[in-house]
Amino acid sequence: MGLHLSFFLILVSLPVILAQEIRHAKIVVDGTTAVAEIDDNFICATLDWWPHTKCDYNQCPWGNASVTNLDLSHPLLAKAIQAFKHLRIRIGGSLQDRVLYNIGDLKSPCHPFRKMKDGLFGYSKGCLYMRRWDELNHFFSKTGVIVTFGLNALYGRHQIRRGAWEGDWDPSNTIDLMKYTISKGYQINSWEFGNELSGTGVGASVRAELYGKDLIKLKDIMNELYKKSHSRPSLIAPGGFVDPKWYTTLLDVSGSNVLNIVTHHIYNLGAGNDPNLVSKILDPSHLSKISDTFSNLQQIIKKHGPWASAWVGESGGAYNSGGRHVSDTFVNSFWYLDQLGMASKYNTKVYCRQSLIGGSYGLLNTTTFVPRPDYYSSLLWHRLMGKGVLAVDAYASSYLRSYAHCSKGRAGITVLLINLSNQTHYIINVGNHMNFDFHADGKKIELENSIMHNLKRTVSWVGRKASDEPLYREEYHLTPKDGFLRSEISVLNGVPLKLTDEGEIPKLDPVLNDVNSPLYIVPRSIAFIVFPNFDAPACV
Repeated sequence: MGLHLSFFLILVSLPVILAQEIRHAKIVVDGTTAVAEIDDNFICATLDWWPHTKCDYNQCPWGNASVTNLDLSHPLLAKAIQAFKHLRIRIGGSLQDRVLYNIGDLKSPCHPFRKMKDGLFGYSKGCLYMRRWDELNHFFSKTGVIVTFGLNALYGRHQIRRGAWEGDWDPSNTIDLMKYTISKGYQINSWEFGNELSGTGVGASVRAELYGKDLIKLKDIMNELYKKSHSRPSLIAPGGFVDPKWYTTLLDVSGSNVLNIVTHHIYNLGAGNDPNLVSKILDPSHLSKISDTFSNLQQIIKKHGPWASAWVGESGGAYNSGGRHVSDTFVNSFWYLDQLGMASKYNTKVYCRQSLIGGSYGLLNTTTFVPRPDYYSSLLWHRLMGKGVLAVDAYASSYLRSYAHCSKGRAGITVLLINLSNQTHYIINVGNHMNFDFHADGKKIELENSIMHNLKRTVSWVGRKASDEPLYREEYHLTPKDGFLRSEISVLNGVPLKLTDEGEIPKLDPVLNDVNSPLYIVPRSIAFIVFPNFDAPACV
């Protein structure tokens, strides 16, 4: 098994696709310069505070997935994280601005979260006990996690009207937590200030002017506490939805070199109970709408905070715990991988998925810890897509989405192809911008007309470097099990992705095809294609 998977897929699919169509598509990758750059550890996942009583749409999908009670000893949890070698994890979420740290001189009792009618999001204040903080940090150290911790930005403030909070932020509880963390030698990569308090906020909001002054205060505290440390954590904020005026004011007030990273959240699929979730995921025009948010934030940072970079600090597609039987199935990977590709083009350094575990959008099943389809999609991205983001000119339908990066840890490039169409099979020419010139004719090729003729004359040409050895490309084709888009099992190159009998994460092996053989993408599928010999000076 290995060579010519594409050709094999055509032959076995003939009875199904004879009434469908094949189209030729041309993808030209410019490997001369990188148009953007992501972090080496671009993939990030979140751990949330939601207790098991968090319910949406008559479903309670969180179980024991909270920061406070997640079973850190579960063997699948460690294995799922270690498969990334170094996975970023952001601890945060809606309730983080209600969390008290059980250390120092607290001004109120520290108890677990409980339902509270008049509380923020329907909950009382909650507690992070230091014994749990110890357990978390020991686990993070053992599994190689890169930690971002979301701080309580409402501590000391008071509510002046529904949703609006005023008053000075009290840093005392944060200072006590940081001192304890430093004394224990726990490595925190970044501290994030507040969650979804920007603009009109979600549940609560704080004026940008006040928020900006708080960031200056927090930065001074961090500089003082970490002055003897070899490395200093980054300061990131505000972890909210982009309100251009609010974000601009925040950067103007806080000033240069205070905020290291500007975070924003995305839930562009709408509510988790929306019956149109699947149609939104498969609609290229809907997927592209969010590009305005990426573009706006990129321009705001360029003009008002060029010292900072952008992260997506939280994104689950559909809000309120995600969509049951959608966010936890194969179809969600069309949205997720398209988001990763699009975010990268706008110089987003890190993308945090809500969540690692918990809710319908968790990468791992809440009760069994078994990886869901998006887990494997993120792992393939992490292993294949490098830091350099390359420009792509696509001569194809909008239903064929394409992104290209320098390959990770080696020469060449990796192309991500997402076929949203339910009936179009694509034969794709991948060209090198440096030495390949063509004009798109957009001609539709009917499969019945001459399959073999079209296959023989279509090649994937990459402007290869001189070599006496046969040149191959690596192909990773993702499809849903049994062709069912809402399957909870992804299939990689014809092999269902399941844990091994020993409970290990399965190998994600490619098939190899001669670089000049047809590159074939079936309907409603996703493919990572690695070209090790693609001549790309930007990737040297």
